[in-house]
Amino acid sequence: MKLISTNVGLPRAIEWRGKQVTTSIFKDPVAGRLAVTRLNLEGDQQADLTVHGGNDKAVYAYPSEHYAWWRGELPGVPLPWGSFGENFTTEGLLEGAIHIGDRLRIGSAEFCVTEPRMPCAKLGIRFGRPEIVKQFLQSRRSGFYLSVTREGEVGAGDPVTITARDALAVSVTDIVNLYTVDDPERDLLRRAIELTVLPENWKVYFREQLQAGSRK
Repeated sequence: MKLISTNVGLPRAIEWRGKQVTTSIFKDPVAGRLAVTRLNLEGDQQADLTVHGGNDKAVYAYPSEHYAWWRGELPGVPLPWGSFGENFTTEGLLEGAIHIGDRLRIGSAEFCVTEPRMPCAKLGIRFGRPEIVKQFLQSRRSGFYLSVTREGEVGAGDPVTITARDALAVSVTDIVNLYTVDDPERDLLRRAIELTVLPENWKVYFREQLQAGSRK
């Protein structure tokens, strides 16, 4: 497991359907080592802090393994590392095997897996294809957000070490499935609600799903 690429970007204003939109989804790979702070990487900044950034979404990681699939879905579209707005392009860290609450060490920094990425309209703007938002969610190739538990430095090529696994063993893919399937597994819903690091908005939604299921 390793870090393939580090990607950063600052907010930029672009024209989209007759309106000016500010977004930071455009990320470019950078060489050398980057400082990791509690809220982001050196040279990176989130544009809309109401839905991005903060402690729970300081860094976004996306598996490099998904790029081959996307190249098949988006023929002719250039897909350099960072194309999906990720800060970390990784190898060997797939959503089905990574649990919410797992702890990772990369370089001299440490991280905790907090939640999957739910696509927003900015992804459609990035590719000029609004339909990719639904396609991204249905693909289950979500990537995942990380909180920073220890500041440090990272660089492309650094190994990624899992230093602790969460005992509830709820994977990133499990969370996406609970959100998207019509009849979510009730035991899995209960375990997800117990996750310490899963943000409260997810837990509120899962409690509602559990209550709705009990009334059926």
